Amino acid sequence: MAELLRPLLVLLSWYATLVNRRLVMENEYLKAENRILHRQLGKKRLLLTVDEKRELVQKAMACGRKALDGLISIVTVDTLLRWHKKLIALKHTYVSGRAGRPRKSTELRNQTLRMARENPQWGYDRIAGALQNLGHEVCAQTVGNILRANGVKPAPNRKSTWRQFLQSHAASLVAMDFFTTEVWTLTGLRTYYTLFAIDLKTRAVEFVGTTTNPDGGFMAQVARNMTGVMEGWLKDKRLLLSDNDKKYTAQFRRILNDAGLRSLKLPTYAPDANAFAERFVRSVKSECLERLILFGEGALRRALAEYLAHYNGERNHQGIGNVLIAPLPGDLGGGGRVAVRRRLGGLLNFYRRKAG
Repeated sequence: MAELLRPLLVLLSWYATLVNRRLVMENEYLKAENRILHRQLGKKRLLLTVDEKRELVQKAMACGRKALDGLISIVTVDTLLRWHKKLIALKHTYVSGRAGRPRKSTELRNQTLRMARENPQWGYDRIAGALQNLGHEVCAQTVGNILRANGVKPAPNRKSTWRQFLQSHAASLVAMDFFTTEVWTLTGLRTYYTLFAIDLKTRAVEFVGTTTNPDGGFMAQVARNMTGVMEGWLKDKRLLLSDNDKKYTAQFRRILNDAGLRSLKLPTYAPDANAFAERFVRSVKSECLERLILFGEGALRRALAEYLAHYNGERNHQGIGNVLIAPLPGDLGGGGRVAVRRRLGGLLNFYRRKAG
């Protein structure tokens, strides 16, 4: 029996060695990453919440004091032990009720942080009043304690985020960007540049031009088309977001500005500043263009037209409540049999019920 088990034991030992080696390598990577982050922070003090401290302490206690000496880098072992003692004291204070005030509920804390972040101009009193509307009897001092414990500055030092700006002005904003497509032609592969605009309120998209040479003449014509043919689509828009690409010439921006559409240059190397446009590029490529082999400009334009119709009228969008942007009449509702509308040979499908 022992002879039969020996190969199995050898195999298990070999596997354990491999697993242990992988864990050691992963541990070394994490330690190196922590050292780099620590150098990046310099002398800046880390502001950790009580929950973050509790999580670190729980993980640290499982490792043991000896292992921690060569592992942690953002705080010292003594700091972790001090946090551990304070957390124990808080626990017993809360359970016994003999000393100190009970900890505020998680819901109250979360609502306080949410109000402060979504309303950077609200002071402690204003937040306390809004919390009372939700049934939380708190004072301004309690609000201040919660915000300070979570590293949130008081008003007016809380700055508005870019996301808040976009949400507040979405009705008057339109974003623009390019994406490229490789197309087979008689002379080989050629790169086509497609320029599109996206309405940040409705997420509706318009393709405004496709070319192999997006020069100044092309961009000037695009600007004229946008303020002419697309006037209805842009009539309520006041600000165009675009990156700092040289393709957006001074003439292009001047034509838009003369029509009442101011052009705003976004920071370089900041894709999140134009996140909705970036997300659309990922969608059109992954759902359509990267799944096709395109022969000639005509094939590209047909594919883009079909995808645009699907995107605006047949595709549900999570960012606006998982609904359709602009469904065609009769596409929603109905009590008849289920029918499917296929585009690009079934690459893009839309399911609906026919009218009964």
